[in-house]
Amino acid sequence: MFKLFLVSAVIAVATADVAFLPQVRKFQQASPGQAIRILRQEQELDPSGSYQWSFESENGINAQEQGSLKQIAQDQAGTAAQGSFQYTSPEGVPVQIQYVADENGFQPVGSVIPTPPPIPEAIARSLEYIRTHPQSAQPQRPFGRF
Repeated sequence: MFKLFLVSAVIAVATADVAFLPQVRKFQQASPGQAIRILRQEQELDPSGSYQWSFESENGINAQEQGSLKQIAQDQAGTAAQGSFQYTSPEGVPVQIQYVADENGFQPVGSVIPTPPPIPEAIARSLEYIRTHPQSAQPQRPFGRF
């Protein structure tokens, strides 16, 4: 019963702000309070703890997820899930995210997720030098002992 509530809550949150997302076909902003129809919605809950859900709305939002119980340690269990969602940003850019959520946390993958810039070459050389020349246990004092 808790899983059903959890899945329903996820779907409600995912669709709650639908009225403020752009229309995919026209790339127009929906009016506040405008209803966006759900074209397709599926939910399957298994007594073993596995589940899957998906939906598609008329403004082009698609989402789906599958999950199941997973034994993490001898005395710990959790839910592992994988899924994806897609929509069009207000700027008209298609956004597609795939993710895995398990004992290692939420791990999204997509072209719109920011990535850090590459490490500058001089800093990379400095880090490599530090790695290959570890400091000795005794600090060296350049001006003798104090």
